Amino acid sequence: MENFFAIIGGMGTMATESYIHQVNLATPAHKDQEYLNYILLNHATIPDRTAYILDHSQPNPLTPMIEDIQAINTLKPKFYTLPCNTAHYFYEELSKVAQAPILHMPKEAVATIKEIYPQAKRVGILATKGTIEHGIYDQAVLDAGYELVRPNQEIMDMTTKLIYDEIKVKNHVDSKLYQDAVAKMITEQNCDVVILGCTELSLAQEREPITDQPIVDAQVILAEKTVALAKQN
Repeated sequence: MENFFAIIGGMGTMATESYIHQVNLATPAHKDQEYLNYILLNHATIPDRTAYILDHSQPNPLTPMIEDIQAINTLKPKFYTLPCNTAHYFYEELSKVAQAPILHMPKEAVATIKEIYPQAKRVGILATKGTIEHGIYDQAVLDAGYELVRPNQEIMDMTTKLIYDEIKVKNHVDSKLYQDAVAKMITEQNCDVVILGCTELSLAQEREPITDQPIVDAQVILAEKTVALAKQN
């Protein structure tokens, strides 16, 4: 197969499925042959990223991710995508191994804010504890000239419950919990826009969409950038 990209997925599996769905929806295809060529590696047993980031005694997810990229390198993809925000904690190490570019989901998401919400000044992040505490989005937001707003403890607890207890464990989106977390970021934290910085939150947006609040869905942006780059190739 020529002119294909590779997806390092499975973090988690339902979120990866949502990302692929978004890629296919964003592809201007009218017959089978007009869809994109890609390889999906759904490595569901990769250890939890947040658990390791918060406690380095936990199993390290970097090792299997490096092994995955080394294996796929031999197939010569045009580029890689990594539809897991928290996994971008390892972006530099993975980029050193990859023999093709890896799209950077947080940077791509932040870059679109100016186009979608040109008046925005305060940018909030909803994500896993690993993404928030280790600032995976911080530099991209600050470099773009925005004021960074992290969730307070109440919102962080709500988000963690939604991601882990509801979506990962039950494959269920608690619509009220999701809506309340976003609303609190806007009304209580005074955010002009909120980035959904976890693919489980993107899954929540797909299933229980919020249409009346200023949201940037990082996974949707990644899907759009994936299609654009694939079409160039």
